[in-house]
This record gives sequence, structure tokens and C-alpha cells, in this order.
Amino acid sequence: MRIGDIIERKKRRRRLSDEEIRFVVERYVSGEIPDYQISALLMAVWFAGMDEAETTALTLAMADSGDRIDLSGVDGVPVDKHSTGGVADTTTLIVAPVVAACGGRMAKMSGRGLGHTGGTLDKLEAIPGMRVDLSAEEFVRTVNRCGLSIVGQTGNLVPADKKLYALRDVTATVDSAPLIASSIMSKKLASGASGIVLDVKWGSGAFIKTTEEATRIAHLMTAIGTRAGRTTVALVTDMNQPLGSGVGNALDVAEAISVLRGECSGDLLDVSTALARELLVIAGLYVDADSAEAAARRAIDSGEALARLAAMIEAQHGDPRVVDEVALLPRARRTVSVRSRSGGFVVAIDAERIGSAAQILGAGRARKDDPIDPAVGIVVKKRLGDPVDSGEELAVLHINEEGAAGEANERCAGAFVIGDSAPDPPALIVERVAP
Repeated sequence: MRIGDIIERKKRRRRLSDEEIRFVVERYVSGEIPDYQISALLMAVWFAGMDEAETTALTLAMADSGDRIDLSGVDGVPVDKHSTGGVADTTTLIVAPVVAACGGRMAKMSGRGLGHTGGTLDKLEAIPGMRVDLSAEEFVRTVNRCGLSIVGQTGNLVPADKKLYALRDVTATVDSAPLIASSIMSKKLASGASGIVLDVKWGSGAFIKTTEEATRIAHLMTAIGTRAGRTTVALVTDMNQPLGSGVGNALDVAEAISVLRGECSGDLLDVSTALARELLVIAGLYVDADSAEAAARRAIDSGEALARLAAMIEAQHGDPRVVDEVALLPRARRTVSVRSRSGGFVVAIDAERIGSAAQILGAGRARKDDPIDPAVGIVVKKRLGDPVDSGEELAVLHINEEGAAGEANERCAGAFVIGDSAPDPPALIVERVAP
């Protein structure tokens, strides 16, 4: 096989064989195929697309390009979730302890934030002493002991994705459905879980901007998971406003703790319980969604889910007292109110602008090696449809660097559109996709 011939075939919209796809992945990871030829192939895929079989073959070849996590030592059915990214989305820190409290085994490998979206590992590391760099043995042991563990990728996991994503980022080929689906699912398959629930977000604060594209990617990823022998379900959810109120790492953790204490209702709780019920059903612990969701809400009401979070924090060397004393989390030096310039109703919120304002304050990264400040961020005070008076508080900035305050304030204020009448509330869960 020759890479030039493969590029030519895809350029002419012909289907690539499993062998051709595996040849490309293996030879690229080994360094035998140069970046410029893979760049040409990525652009051909962007224009010509890939069918379900091709995308599955690409996913499996990427998953096989490095280590795979062995979860056979987990006592029960290990399950995992993945979100395509959003703003004030701290569902993992709620869902994982809820699933554990209901008898599940949540073995979760997470990533760090980049751009306007937050990363679960960064949130966890806002907890004093918290470790996310466990070995595979420690990971399995913590899952068995606590019912959950959330860690970073260990070893040489899916090196093909690391190389391909870096190249996609600089060749304008990130927004390709088969490339998105294979990137996500290769990491999920290599992480070893038997069941996977996907939260595919669409809207102003999401990477995917339309329901049609989100639904297409959700169908593609569930098909890949099914072909690979994993029970896979996806929910297509709304991200046209921040999911919760906290945008920033310590603020996210504090809000997750508040939800687990039973102190918060609303979209963040509703999406979290919806994801938890899917995980409990695919783990075989409940026969239907209604009984699973009732169990998830009981786990919060009883305090058992909060206790599971504390147990995981302690097992991973963090300070478990944070579940009772959120003041132990990092705190910014001061706060600044973002106020409305007119009265009326909130008719739109650009969640991406709010996320980028938090990034300006130091809560996010422009590049993977940028440092972050766990204390800073934004607390959103208004949601779609809320009435607003002129001069009323829309959000609160948590600031450490004074030089960032002005630009962040302007960007955050500009994210809120005020109109004369309240809009209809958006559908929070657009579609459930299952094989």
C-alpha cells in the first residue's frame, strides 16, 4: 500500500478499506508517513467524509495504537461517560458519585480544559492535595473501594489521537464528524469501560453549533461503540447557556458539592440525573430509566452520593473536608459585579463568550501548557427568560489579576442579550440516541 494512492482514493470519495485505514494509522504513529501527507488525507476526509464502517475502522486502529486499560479487576460492570464540552458543565463530579452510591462502578478517565470549555482534571486539582495521576492498579483499586475514580490518561493511551488532533488543529479539519467521533470513541474504547454514555452538546457554548450536527455525531458514536461491543447511549443536550452557574475550577467544584447536598435544582441537576440513569441501566443495575432516575435522586437526597465523592477525594489524597467546608477551596482576592445596561428579559446568552471571559481571568487555557488559576472565574446570576432591571447584576467575576478585569467584564456583559419579552425555554435534552 502507498499513502499517495490512499489519499487519491479518498479525494475521489471512494471508500477506504479497514486495511488501508490501519496502515495509515500505524505508519503515521511510527513516523513513516509525514505530517504533510496526513494533512492532505485529513482534508480529503473533511470534504469526502467517511461512512460508519470507515469511521469504526479508524476508531479501532487509533484505540489499538497504544496501551489499553485493563478493567477486568473491577468488581462489577465498569461504566464511563463523556461530554463533548461546554460551559459550567460539572456533570462528571455529580454523576460519578451518584452512580457509585447506587451500586455502580464509575471508572472515568478525563481530560484538561482548553479554550472556553472546562476540564474535569483541572476542577479536581482545585481540591487541596488531590491526585489525578494514579497508576492503573491504583485506579482499579479506588474504583473497587469507592465505587468511582476519576483520573487522567495513563501511559501511552491512543497516541494516534494525540498526533492527529494536533494536526487537525492547525489544518482546519477539527470540525469533521468522522474525525470528531473517532477521536472521542478511540479514547473511550482504550479506557476499558464496558458501557459508555455520551453527552453530545450543541449550541453557543458547545463545539457543535447545531442540533442536526450534534445528532449526527451522536448516532455515529453510538454505532461505533456498538460495533466495538460496548453498550453505548448518547443524549443530545442544550448548551445555549451555561449549564450551571459556576464557570471556573473551584467554582465548579463548589457547585457540584452544592448539588450533591441537595441545595440546587435546575438544568445542571436535571442533565446529571439523566446521564446517571442511563449509566445505571446500561450497568444492569436497574431495568428502566424511571427506576434508575428515582434511585439517582435518592442517592442525592440521602447524602450517600456526597459521601462517595468525599471517599474518592480522600482515596486520591485530596482533603475530603471540602464537601462540608467549600471555603477550603481556592478563593479569588475580590469579586466584581457585571450589570445589565437595560431592562427587560434575557432572550439569549452567548455561553462561549462567558467561557472566554473566564479564560481571560485565568480559569482556562489558550494552549495545552498554559497555567490556570483554580480560584478565578464567573458566577452566572441570570438565565434565559429571567426578568432583568437596568443596572441589575447579571454575573459576578472572581478576580486575582486586576489587568484582566475590564476585558472580562465587557465580554461577559456582551454575552447577555436583553429584549422585551421572555423567550420559550429551550429543550434541555433534545434526543436520546441508542442502538
